[in-house]
Amino acid sequence: MSTIAFIGLGNMGGPMAANLIKAGHAVTGFDLVEAAKAEAKAAGVTIAATATEAVRSADIVVTMLPAGRHVLAVWTEIAPSCRKGALLIDSSTIDVDSARAAHAVAAQAGLQSVDAPVSGGTGGAKAATLTFMCGGEADAFARAKPVLEAMGRKIVHCGPAGNGQAAKICNNMILGISMIAVCEGFALAEKLGLSNEALFDVASTSSGQCWSLTTYCPVPGPVPTSPANNGYRPGFAAALMLKDLKLSQEAAASAGAHTPMGAAAAALYERFAEGHGDRDFSGIIEALRSGDL
Repeated sequence: MSTIAFIGLGNMGGPMAANLIKAGHAVTGFDLVEAAKAEAKAAGVTIAATATEAVRSADIVVTMLPAGRHVLAVWTEIAPSCRKGALLIDSSTIDVDSARAAHAVAAQAGLQSVDAPVSGGTGGAKAATLTFMCGGEADAFARAKPVLEAMGRKIVHCGPAGNGQAAKICNNMILGISMIAVCEGFALAEKLGLSNEALFDVASTSSGQCWSLTTYCPVPGPVPTSPANNGYRPGFAAALMLKDLKLSQEAAASAGAHTPMGAAAAALYERFAEGHGDRDFSGIIEALRSGDL
């Protein structure tokens, strides 16, 4: 078993660190939020006074932070204090350029590194069923994989540094676009007098089938576990979907890719998130129904 430092113990990082404890790893954690530290401590995580203190004895360091600037700041801070040959894993969702810059920080300090953003939300973090999309050298990925398997169900090596973030950004752009399409379909069906259950029964077994429909259906009833049955409590908040769609558009601009549907989805979620950023992203159906978008 490994000695692991976990920096960022929030809604995603806290349950992930707890699953590492359940798998038998020794985990020392750090977060700026007292409540997050208290919850992680209750799950068995040893709490350090600083991020630097957390990493000193760790073979592996995992970070789960809000944005690229936070990852770069933390990796730059902790790298000189890491053990020789330590492996740094970042599971935040950040822009590709920042991810590759973080890899460079690790390499300069003689450390291995993997960018490993996740899909699966808070439910997947708690249940250890996350999907990890990984970028980095093959030997670093091989070293990271057993640790990631304690927190997830599917671990995919997507290629060199930054490719994990590239996969996450592309995946979530597809998700944002498909959720809007599903919501528009149900909103139209309602106007046409078609019941939600009837549309679901048809589309879920026809060419309209997709994850946004069959697993995360945006109307109450057909999929009892979807946030639509719980007042659109997240799940995956609209503000986070907007963050990912903005990252997709930054990546598209940088790469010279034409993504008109991604741009349209980003614009719609930007308007929706203005007053509803803390609601599940599938709640955009209410704004589509009312014509507010």
